[in-house]
Amino acid sequence: MTPQPTPPRTAFDHRMGVFATDDEFLAAALPFLTEALAAPDEPPPVAIAAPRNLDLLRDALGGDAKDVGLVPHTEWYTGSAANAIARGAGHLAAHAGPGGRIHLLMEPVWGGRAGRSPRETAEWIRYEALANLLFAPLATTALCAYDARVAGPAIVAAARRAHPDTDVYEDPVRLAAELDAVPLPPLPADAEHLPGPAPAAGAVRAWATSRGLPDADAELFATAVTEAAAALGPLDGALLWGQAPACVCELRALRRVDDPLAGFVPPPSAELEPGQGLWFARQVCAYVDVRDEGEHASVRLQYG
Repeated sequence: MTPQPTPPRTAFDHRMGVFATDDEFLAAALPFLTEALAAPDEPPPVAIAAPRNLDLLRDALGGDAKDVGLVPHTEWYTGSAANAIARGAGHLAAHAGPGGRIHLLMEPVWGGRAGRSPRETAEWIRYEALANLLFAPLATTALCAYDARVAGPAIVAAARRAHPDTDVYEDPVRLAAELDAVPLPPLPADAEHLPGPAPAAGAVRAWATSRGLPDADAELFATAVTEAAAALGPLDGALLWGQAPACVCELRALRRVDDPLAGFVPPPSAELEPGQGLWFARQVCAYVDVRDEGEHASVRLQYG
């Protein structure tokens, strides 16, 4: 009987590799890239990693290095976790093969923004978890590389729960809800109230400028607030507080935001369309926190 060919993969393959030595990094990365180079109907794989790890790959790959995209991770991960989602989605749209087929080795900058605080780390673990839903229809293969010498045991343990190839994988929605259960800082007594049904861009911009944001940043913050408000619908007011760069606005929505992917799904075009305000807010703000409370929701936007 003639063996039947293996059918092409049609779903996101999200893997995790942990290493604590240079040899362990190569032991994880080289088979992954070799697999990629042998995969039919795929463009060249891309390794996004620390510069020293890229040097290791160049030496180990030899002549095959020319067939692998090598990108310093400080050039790929240049902003928030939401920015990383946008960067990944844009790369897949522009460079992936049929059905999204491509191999990506990805090492976040755990010694930089991603690992600088428990608050920031939680955002990146949420990104890792939601990637399983966001990219589920795509036949992309991703190996997330974790350097235990930099990330540390707590980050590695949390990340294992976001990767399906581990024995502690957690449902992405449940994991995101667990992260959201951590209380946000309480409202300050001096928070300024803006009545509903929607905050005026001019009022937000003037407030942000008075709190020290440069004009361009104040304009971005005001646009993020008003676009998010438009996506949420009528509000029961908004609250503003903080000083530059950490200016904050909390929108009080009259409905719940039940979708854990709200504001994470890349829009079909670069032009902002109605209903995409939370996407824009996540792209320009450091944090966007959504909390459902009964039949209502609060959406907190922190610019810096």
